[in-house]
Amino acid sequence: MENRGDSTSVEGRFGVRDGLGIGGVILCLIVGMDAILLFVGLWKRIARETSRYGRLARWTLDDRCILGTITVLGAVGGMRCASGIVRRTLLVRGMRAASVAVCCTATFGPLFLMLSGLPGRNCHSADCAYIPGTGSALLAYVISVGAVGWPLRRWSRARAEKRTAQERQRIRRLRKRGKGKSRAAQGR
Repeated sequence: MENRGDSTSVEGRFGVRDGLGIGGVILCLIVGMDAILLFVGLWKRIARETSRYGRLARWTLDDRCILGTITVLGAVGGMRCASGIVRRTLLVRGMRAASVAVCCTATFGPLFLMLSGLPGRNCHSADCAYIPGTGSALLAYVISVGAVGWPLRRWSRARAEKRTAQERQRIRRLRKRGKGKSRAAQGR
């Protein structure tokens, strides 16, 4: 193919449109990363301020277990809301996306609250110091997540296996009567 120099043959050429596209992608990446860092920084700052002057050092075992239960229930709710029929109206999909966002916040919010009380890695100021009570609160949180999450997982898995066994038994009964075959197999 001859290169005639017109705009229809762009083989091996780099145009202004390509440069603007690459620049736009880089700009979006920079803005997105800044937004993520700003959100994480503000969250940590708010959590540390509320923990320092709040009740983190005086938390009871019930408070820590409640946070663990919120995390597990948020994860279960997020998985249930995320798995569903995709072909719905725009309103239903929007409501489902909002409920997944709320469930994800309920899942990760308490964890980030617990982790924000730990000391900063390379920070030596008083703002990054260890908040008393955070270690025991984190340990109780992890234990409560395991204690609530494991039985809930076993229960949901047992329900799914029971449904699968019932479906297999239903198909087996239909096949015995000759109704569980495909149309091509029934016509033979």
